[in-house]
Formats: sequence, C-alpha cells, structure tokens
Amino acid sequence: MGLSQAVREAADILSSHDKITIISHIDADGISAEAILASALSRDEHDVRSVFLRQLESTRVSEIPRDDSLKVFSDLGAGQQQLLQDEGFSEGEVLIVDHHVTQPCDIPYFQVNALAFGHNKLSAAGLAYFIARAIDPVNTDLAKVAVVGNVGDMMAREDCGLIGPAREIVDDGISYGNIICSSPELTTYGISTRPLHLFLSYSDDPHIPGISNNQSGAIKFLQRLGIVTGSQKRWPVWEDLLFEERRLVISGLAQQIMASGASLDRLLGEVYLFPDEQTREPVRNASEYATLLNACGRRDAAHTGSSICRGDRAGAYKEAKRLLSHHRSDVGNLLQFILDTGVQDLSHLQFIHVGDRYLDTIVGIGAGMALSRLNRNKPIMVMCAVQGEPTLTKVSMRTNEQMVQQGVDLQLVLATASEEIGGAGGGHRIAAGAYIPTASEEVFKHRVNRLLAAQYAATGQDHR
Repeated sequence: MGLSQAVREAADILSSHDKITIISHIDADGISAEAILASALSRDEHDVRSVFLRQLESTRVSEIPRDDSLKVFSDLGAGQQQLLQDEGFSEGEVLIVDHHVTQPCDIPYFQVNALAFGHNKLSAAGLAYFIARAIDPVNTDLAKVAVVGNVGDMMAREDCGLIGPAREIVDDGISYGNIICSSPELTTYGISTRPLHLFLSYSDDPHIPGISNNQSGAIKFLQRLGIVTGSQKRWPVWEDLLFEERRLVISGLAQQIMASGASLDRLLGEVYLFPDEQTREPVRNASEYATLLNACGRRDAAHTGSSICRGDRAGAYKEAKRLLSHHRSDVGNLLQFILDTGVQDLSHLQFIHVGDRYLDTIVGIGAGMALSRLNRNKPIMVMCAVQGEPTLTKVSMRTNEQMVQQGVDLQLVLATASEEIGGAGGGHRIAAGAYIPTASEEVFKHRVNRLLAAQYAATGQDHR
C-alpha cells in the first residue's frame, strides 16, 4: 500500500462515520492537524469534537470519551498503540494519523504514518491535509494550515525548505492563492514581526560572526550598509525592506560568514508567506504562525489555536497574541536562567535541571535556544519537574543539523534510555522528549551520554 492509497482509505473511513472525536497533540503540528481534520469533517457535516493532550499516556486516557465515535489520533498514537490496546480500544474505533515511530501492537489499528512510506519530512498536519483533500478537493484552502504544521515541526529545517509531499502542499497553496513561496530568502525567524536588528542578532542557523547574539553588532552592520540610521525612530522588519535593500543585507551577511571560513549552505532557503494575512502580524508567515500556535498549546489553550487556524481573527486571535507575549517572556526567562546557571558536561552531552521553575511544556524551546549560545558540538538536555506529577521528570533534548549529520538521533536515544527505566520518549532526530521516573534521573543522563557516544562511534565522527 502506498501513501496515496492509505490516505484514500483513511478518507473513506472518516466519511463512513457520523460521530468523530479527534485526539491531537498540543504543539503547532498537532493543532494544525486537528484544525484541518475538524474543518474538513465539519464541512462534510460530521459531528466532530476535539480533545488535546500534551502526552498520550495512562493518566490522560480518561480524557478520551468512551462512546460510539471514531477516535482519530493526530500527531499521537503511533508510539502508544499498546496503551490503546490495554485500554480496550477496538480496531474499528481507532484511526491514527501520525509521523512518529510506530510501536508494535497485536491489534492492527489503521494508521496513516509518513514514516511507513519513507517520508521523514512530512508532519501530521501534512497527512491530515492529504486526507482532507481526498475527502473533498475544496479543502485545498487548508494547505496553508498544513504548511504551518510542517514548518512548526521543523520539517523544513534540514533542507532550508519543504521537500517531497510537503512541497506538494505548498504548490497547492500557491495555486489556491493563500501561499507565497519566497526564495531564495533569509530563513532567520521573525521575518514579519521582529525589528530588523533583533531579527539578525537572533540568527543562529547559520551562526553569523559579529551579528548572531550581538544586537549592537547587528545595528552597526545595518548602519554600515545604510539600511538604518543612528536615530532610528521605527525599526523596519525584514519584510518591509525593498528588494535591493534585502539583497544588500544578504550580500553583507554572506561576506561575514565566508570571512570566518564557514559555509553559506544554510543562509538562504524558502520562506512561506500568507498574502491573505495582514503585514507585521505573527500569522503572516509559517514559522511565526507556528510559534503562535505553540504558545496556545503550551498554555492549555490549544482550542484557541485551532480557532485561529479555522479563521478566527477576533476574540481568539486577541487571546492568542496575549498568550504569545507571556510565552515569549517565559521562554526568555528560561533561556536566561540556563545561561546564568550554566550547564554541566558529560563527554557527549551538556545538561541542566531547572526544577519546578518553568512549565514543562516550554523546556524544549528553551533547550533549542540555549544550544546556539552554548557548546554547539554537544546535544543539550534540559530536565524539569512535571506539575502535579511529583514522581515524573520531563526531559527535552535538542541538537543541530551538524550533529545529526554526524550520526546523532535523539529520538532513538530517548526512546531507548527512557524505556529501560520505565519511562517513555520519542520525537525526531533533531528534537525529542521523554517522561522518566524522577528517581532514575542520574542513571538516565549517563545512559543517554553512552548512547550518544555509541552513535558518534558508529559513524566514525567522534572527535571529542
């Protein structure tokens, strides 16, 4: 069975049920996937309700209604099939739409999983879009939301743009008219809302000597090019600049990177803009839109994010922007705590435990931001307490493309190490998470370090 056939079968299964419950993850991909499926099914006059979970585990299963509805797990489920079996979910009441590693199970739940068809750059939102399109071609307007989910789950990061089936979704959106693909373009985050000097100083992929993590350096660079003046009253954003101004900045950045002997490979790529959204708004481009959704999900407001994906630009959008402000403040405080406190080092790992100071839903974001400011040659692991779960510790790990190319696979590391001590983990090669017993933290981090060492050794890339 190929992907298109699996998508067709999933669409037929959904169309054959009047009542459907969507159980989805709380991140940008999960929210996008839910919004796509809910929109398509509502248009097709199904009775749809949605439940968002930050983790599909035994303590959360009670939140799934035990009724006669079809249970559709999006961005969840593939790695928790044994739990579904143990909880008594039958084969006929479950449909899984996911892109995570599949857990073996005796019950053959029907699953549309990107990995099963050789696509590791296609998120759950992308799969949801193909299913929605199969239900009715009118749903091509939802390509925009699928692109947000794909970008939010870092499907575009490695290749500086979406590829394969995910790029097909972009093309659908371009044809429909609600996506503009800007390329070649700086892939730095904040193209629509960040003041230009901050936009450049926050660039960490690639690292730009004298500009990355250096606001004053970014300002001097822009002044030297004549893009801004010393008495700047209103900072432009990148999207405000004229074509010639953008070309001048890109040329200057390229010169600084080349002068340091680094590669230009990651300087430019594809950026996805949404012409039906207002300028200087976070929903104007895919990456900032995804952050807005993440802010909603990580502050227990995933339904607010879903409303935005489905077109709400009034009450829900206002609330989401308020949540985004708090989210950025929390992440900034977490980042500063990590930098001020400092990480501990093992041979192949840098780590820190932040206790109960921060929400467990944001530690992964903090880890990713801290990595660019610490040792960029070692994966970083951030541990924290889980609110209301005194015996559990949340673990988030991040690495970068350079380390992935050297053999690092965080998904495999965390899945292996957590399972050995009675926890559960997963994710992707570049970003992964786990929940582990608090009593096993010490054993766990040393096991993670050994697994990382083995991965480097297997590819002959261990230069430590």
